[in-house]
Amino acid sequence: MRRPRYRQAVFAAVVVAALAGIYAGADAIHPTAVAVRPGPAARLAVSTATRICPAPGSAAPTSASVAVAAMPASSAGGHAVITRLTAGGGPSAGPVVSTDSQPGVLQLSTVTAAPPLTKAEQTGQPGSSASVTTQDGQGGVTVSAVGAMAQGLEVEQTGPGGLVTAQCGAPGTSFWFVGPGQAIAGTIELYLMNSGNQPADAAVSVLTDVTKGPPLLGNADNGITVPPHGMVVQSLGRLLRSSKVIALNVTTSVGQVVAAVRESQSARRDGGWLPPTQAPARHLVIPGLPGNTGSRSLYIAVPGSASAQVEITAVTAKGSYQPTGGTGIDLLGGSAAAIPVPSLDGIPGAIMISANVPVAATMAVQGGPVGSPGALAVSSLPIGEQGVLADDPARAAGSTELVLSAPRQAASVRIITATATATATSSASAVGQPGTVVQIKAGSSVVVPVSLPRGVKSDAFALVVKPLTGSGPVYAGRIIFSGRTVQSILPVPPALTWIPLPAVRDSLSAILR
Repeated sequence: MRRPRYRQAVFAAVVVAALAGIYAGADAIHPTAVAVRPGPAARLAVSTATRICPAPGSAAPTSASVAVAAMPASSAGGHAVITRLTAGGGPSAGPVVSTDSQPGVLQLSTVTAAPPLTKAEQTGQPGSSASVTTQDGQGGVTVSAVGAMAQGLEVEQTGPGGLVTAQCGAPGTSFWFVGPGQAIAGTIELYLMNSGNQPADAAVSVLTDVTKGPPLLGNADNGITVPPHGMVVQSLGRLLRSSKVIALNVTTSVGQVVAAVRESQSARRDGGWLPPTQAPARHLVIPGLPGNTGSRSLYIAVPGSASAQVEITAVTAKGSYQPTGGTGIDLLGGSAAAIPVPSLDGIPGAIMISANVPVAATMAVQGGPVGSPGALAVSSLPIGEQGVLADDPARAAGSTELVLSAPRQAASVRIITATATATATSSASAVGQPGTVVQIKAGSSVVVPVSLPRGVKSDAFALVVKPLTGSGPVYAGRIIFSGRTVQSILPVPPALTWIPLPAVRDSLSAILR
């Protein structure tokens, strides 16, 4: 019994001595790498980026094209390759649709429909049930960018009419969606896409206003295999039957995926894509509320077991205030609810949500594509270094507004346009100044109609939103109109050209990394 303990003690001593030798050796050989003093954080340039879109290459009514725009810190080198996802997956990326090697401009690529699914591909994965069927998806593309084309990258999918329907997501391990339920939407489909070389293992948890308590989980919601370079689609209408509010959390235990949700009042109608919202948090900001009249409803979910006390603050052109119906909101843990806020009707801006426990939320307004349950604004992060919007309609195609909000400190941004032929730099010079500067007072919002510079001919353009030095945090939402109808509300996400690195300090852990 004593011999194993003796061996363990000897082994521990050897390990300590070896680590000491490594530390000393590293200090002697690479003194600058070891004896690092605390200093400012460094930056690492973004060199690769991936986005995946579910609709391009699919059959009507979800068929779409792809808009790509990259706004790098420098224009030296790089390219973005659009490849098809493969029905049933495959060991490598699918056929190439197009290649873009020109940063700073907008590229629009048409994606023809992929071959129809075979009977075997429509059968469904093992574990599918009467309420949830998981089968291979038709269509979808991956955008893989390197070098300058990976910096400030934004990829969007556009519908047959040319208007943006959704922003294409980056692979991750957790996605949240909150919005109208099956009683309002009718058809609800979940798309799971994998750009990796190995299968991913995904699961879906659900909260609705019909159920209280732990999230709904079934065998068909766990162990979903998403093949490499492939896509699977789940029809959730039967599982979510009679629900008026839903909250979906897609997670992976193996690999990464991109998740997307499509809602439609009928499977044959266009419907709309439900934007992913931020993960549950105690403080959220939903930007991009339009000034059009119509109903306003806050869809909110409390995934934990504790009850939530929620307050809403409106951030408008006239300042911040708590709207009627924005206080005294009490929700049970493990629940989801829709809260009408009629006092925000016709008031553009943003809303801040404060709660004592983490919540997830989406705001629904009147509008949206044909067959959709409305236009949905989701919580998002501040712009940060810059925000990029790949495809904005011009002239007869539609119109675009930006709603910029500074919930706390005053902020200022510069807005620059680019087209398929004019880079952000040359487009700015066409108006005789480096873009348009917008000032936002602390605790307020500004609505900015955006359009092409005079003399520039195009039906679409990209936008770059850059906070200026000394600016406070800026939250932004883009509203796309067809005539006077709101078609979509999409957040302006951070589009980074570099990633901050923490300062290195003199420690053993720094050496062993």
